[in-house]
Formats: sequence, structure tokens, C-alpha cells
Amino acid sequence: MTLQAEAITVRRGERALVAGVSLHVEPGEMLAVIGANGAGKSTLLHALVGDLPPSAGRVSFDGRSLATYDRLERARRIAFLAQASPLAFPFTVRDVIALGRSPHATGRIRDAEIVDAVATATDVAHLLDRTYTRLSGGEKQRVQLARVLAQVWRAEDAGDRLLLLDEPVASLDIGHQSLIMRGLRRVAATGVAIVFVAHDVSLAAAHADGMLALADGGPVASGSPTRVVTEATLERVFDADTHVIAHPVTGTPVVLHG
Repeated sequence: MTLQAEAITVRRGERALVAGVSLHVEPGEMLAVIGANGAGKSTLLHALVGDLPPSAGRVSFDGRSLATYDRLERARRIAFLAQASPLAFPFTVRDVIALGRSPHATGRIRDAEIVDAVATATDVAHLLDRTYTRLSGGEKQRVQLARVLAQVWRAEDAGDRLLLLDEPVASLDIGHQSLIMRGLRRVAATGVAIVFVAHDVSLAAAHADGMLALADGGPVASGSPTRVVTEATLERVFDADTHVIAHPVTGTPVVLHG
């Protein structure tokens, strides 16, 4: 089992930001985390990457407690895309993506090949020589995604790997949302376990193997998209009146709201 969280709780003072959350993700699987603003989604990802050690429960990766990994070993096997990745220096796009290779000692030629590959996968190859700070918000998002993909691109560098993504398609148009989600599926197929936060529930349901719904830091529902994306669950999680229908082609849940 690549990633396992067992009843983890993360507290800030007396308040539990995440409370009693359990999950597991195998190599090749994609788990989507959904919930309203402030539900604990980002905090959960920070706990899974080791930035916020849980006050209760345990996170393990590849059969070992996450706490036993040193920083370099963790960086070689686990990549994390936060909601915001501020960068004010006038680096080129190529330089920004190459930062993802810094934990590895694979050499300049191989690293350049990986930069080119992830740039193509995220549709930023035509931007490689542009200055990062002059890009649009959507372009910057795709560059940052390319950076974390470069970190875990090859199985031969680290074996099973984990990719944690906090709203990876935020600020992207629908064409690039589809491209990125299909690309993540191909990345998962190489043996990467992926956990991603999404606000677009229909998009998440279309691409995830499993889903986890949070409310007030605690789990509300987990399992397959059809099990999690129900009108009752969405009302509890988002306090919204919705209708859930099956996609006419794929059969995955589609959320309608007015």
C-alpha cells in the first residue's frame, strides 16, 4: 500500500482542522478530495506530505511511517503542489520546471529530457524560454504542475511515488482542465499514487478512482465516485440543493445546480 492515513487529526490550538480522517491510495490510483471552503482539504494534504505532523493517528508511505523519511528521500518520492506557489524571481519557465529535479542526481542531459517531457505533457513547451513572472495565471499554474511532475516523473529514480495536488486545474480553461486530468491519469499508470483536491465535483468524479468528502474537518463519505457524489452527501458537504445525473457517455456522476 503506497499511502495510508489512519484516523489522523490535525489541531491548531483547541480546534481540530482535520478530525479522524482515514484513507489509502495504491500505486496507479487517483483519489479526489472534495469539500466546502474551510473543510480541511488543504490541511489534509499538508499532513499527508509531512508538513503538519498529525496530533493523533498515523500517516505511512510504502509501508513506513512518513516520519521516518528524511527530507531528501521524501523529496525524491513525494511531490506536492500547493494552492499558491509564489515566485517573484525572473526565472525562465525551463528553470522553474528544472527545480523539480533538484532532489535527484540524474545528470544534466537526463534532467533536460524530463523537463521537455513534462513541459509537453502540461502544454508549456512553447513557453520554456519565457520569463515565468510574465506569464498568465493559467500558464503559471501549468508550469508549477510541470515542476512537481518532474520531481516524480521516473519510477527508476525512486520506485513507487506519491503526488499531492491542491486544486491542480484552478484557473485553467476547460480545454486545459481536460488535458491535465487526462495527463494525470497517464502519470498514475506509471505507478504514481495521486491525491488531488478539486472544487469541480463533476470533473473530479470523471477522473478519480475514489473520492473522499470532508465537512468541518471530518469525513462524510468515501468510496467510488457514484457512492460519494449523491444529492444527500452534497447537501451535507456544501449545504447546496443539487441534482446528480449520470453522464450520458461515461456514466460518471454529473452535478447540476441552479
